[in-house]
Amino acid sequence: MTNTTIDLLAEAKERQAQTVDLRRRIHMLPELGNELPETKKLVLDAIAGLDLEVRESQQTSGVVATLRGGQPGQTILLRGDMDALPMQEETGLDFASTVDGRMHSCGHDAHTSMLATAAHMLCGHRERLKGDIKFMFQPGEEGYQGAKIMLDEGIIAAGGEPDAVFGMHVDPMRATGVIGGREGNALAAADTYFIKIIGRGGHGARPHDGNDPVPVACHLVTALQTVVTRRINVWDPVVVTVGLIEAGTASNIIPEFANMAITVRSFSETARDTAERLITTLAEKTAEAHEMTAEVKVRRGYPPTINNGDFVDLVEGAVLDNFGQGAFARDAHPRMGSEDFSYILQRYPGAFVFLGCAPKGVDPATAHSNHSPHMMIDEDAMAMGAAAHAAVAFEFLNGGVD
Repeated sequence: MTNTTIDLLAEAKERQAQTVDLRRRIHMLPELGNELPETKKLVLDAIAGLDLEVRESQQTSGVVATLRGGQPGQTILLRGDMDALPMQEETGLDFASTVDGRMHSCGHDAHTSMLATAAHMLCGHRERLKGDIKFMFQPGEEGYQGAKIMLDEGIIAAGGEPDAVFGMHVDPMRATGVIGGREGNALAAADTYFIKIIGRGGHGARPHDGNDPVPVACHLVTALQTVVTRRINVWDPVVVTVGLIEAGTASNIIPEFANMAITVRSFSETARDTAERLITTLAEKTAEAHEMTAEVKVRRGYPPTINNGDFVDLVEGAVLDNFGQGAFARDAHPRMGSEDFSYILQRYPGAFVFLGCAPKGVDPATAHSNHSPHMMIDEDAMAMGAAAHAAVAFEFLNGGVD
């Protein structure tokens, strides 16, 4: 570590007006999935004129802009995701979504604007950088595997593979001014199970003439929790939530089938595979015991997000050097959410951390979380987020800011 002589946070605060402006323009025009034409245009406009090699994804609206440092060295990738969620905004903000049924309720608008500001900041110090920086503006994080598509497409490796990667996510349930992270598991894998219990329909007055799948589905709800607690190692946990049960059309009709949709969260491939085996067997054999059949389909989602311990140490050092004691907190536990940055961390060492941004005057413990229609952030936190991107890049390439 070296003592900082460039005040990155002060620089970010000088650019705060443009950071907020870009965030609000993106917030007002939320787009879903991998095709984000308006958001992409805003990003390209925001970085226009900078000394960057800009590559545009051919399969998504993603952009990778590379800054060549003034001296040879390694390469780090900084990532910001851009897509929104399909939900109605209820914040009442002056710059609330103008598109019905769409909202930036996960903070990707802030991620994108912070990364664009970091690009401006680092371009201003290009001659001092010992290596290159890739700014990855990524669509499709919310279930569309945008990171994996861009990886497989080769746009991340084009012009030189990164030696390390860094991502950041806003957290309205953490105090502004604190960045949190941990080595190892940061986030979980997320898989979705679709179970169809097939019985025999009939009249509600004569259940013995049919074979009702509803009680079997209800039994499975509790049996799933039992199999998790009794058959899966508590130190390699799995969380199972039955989010949907659907059956029947009227009170006096025994339905032909019952549908269930389940989310399963885990932290290792071992636990993931064990859960799939146990849940599939449980559903099939429970149905069989009631002389029915069960169809189980599993859709594997994002893998666990696993941070490199050495890189987390580097991030912590960069944050403390640039922002002072108390600016970084080691998270004791991973989170059960999921992230497609996990695909990037499978290929390159790096870390994914969380930026505190609780709204002013709100206790972080009671703030509306990501994915809430009421989710808001303290925009002042974005200056720290932009500066943190720059600080981590400097720390990795130069061993600090001097």
